[in-house]
Amino acid sequence: MSFYSYKNANTDACPGVVSGSILTGLNQRVCIQVKNIYDSCLQQQQLDDKKVVISNIVPVLPGEGCKPTNNRSCACTCQDNRCTCTCPTCGTGITHEEAVENAENSPCQLPQPFGAWTFESCRSSTTAGAISNLSIERLCDRPQFARVRCTVDVPIDVLFIDQRCQEWMGQATVSVDRDVLLCIPDESIIPFTLESLVSAICVSGTYIGACTFEITICITVVLKVIAEVDIMVPTYGFCEVPPCEEFAENVCDEFFSLPLFPQSSCAFKCADGSSPSTTTAAGGTCACGTVSGSARGSCCTSTCSNCGTTCASASGSLCPRCGCAMTSST
Repeated sequence: MSFYSYKNANTDACPGVVSGSILTGLNQRVCIQVKNIYDSCLQQQQLDDKKVVISNIVPVLPGEGCKPTNNRSCACTCQDNRCTCTCPTCGTGITHEEAVENAENSPCQLPQPFGAWTFESCRSSTTAGAISNLSIERLCDRPQFARVRCTVDVPIDVLFIDQRCQEWMGQATVSVDRDVLLCIPDESIIPFTLESLVSAICVSGTYIGACTFEITICITVVLKVIAEVDIMVPTYGFCEVPPCEEFAENVCDEFFSLPLFPQSSCAFKCADGSSPSTTTAAGGTCACGTVSGSARGSCCTSTCSNCGTTCASASGSLCPRCGCAMTSST
């Protein structure tokens, strides 16, 4: 099972929302090594008509677990020497690394891109951007703040189709300049560094020749001022890692969760759910009258709207036989 499996009985030892006092269970101080983020900022922008040159072009071939048919059909619309094609593929979301592996394991001779190329899609291949041309200028009028200028390279994978409806994938880099203000810590033995978190996706693109595409791309860049530090934190102790729960169609779980023997829903109750004023079989009183007869009583009863079962239970409860709503009767 996992921390969040419904079969996990010890939910108090799992990550998640704390019920009650958050201080309960804090029993030790632990020194941990982490990346401390001193400051961070996010910028998002759309770049139009951005030219990117792709390299490391590799055909998108099916893997060993995918057996395409020989008559692979494509829906192509061609005008002059330019075609727009949509071809069925085996699986979705292949990475450049996976495409290279499939091409290396292919028993057939690898093709070469043919004719006009048609842009299909592109997105960032990793969340780590590469920072270059970094310049940090501390500000005299704002202590601990600095002007940070740098270039962030966002690696992307570009997917395109040639005139034979063969899919291809290449790699490219989109560079964006950043000029921001960030809070910079004081000098220390352990230096701080600047890292970037990136994400990008293409809106559209056009092939303009010479392995170059002109794309419209949406880019998100997060800059972080960080340092590796040793920090003291209060803890609840070590995690209790539960065993893995094997995936299975557990169709019997709901049935097995039922009680072994039938549970009585005809308890000696009044219509409002409270007990009568006395516990004797007769003579007790409740809101709708006097209890008489057997220990179950004959007042404040309810009748099932479906099967007609009569029970000394509150109106609005569920029938113990068929589960339908009970209606009051006296």
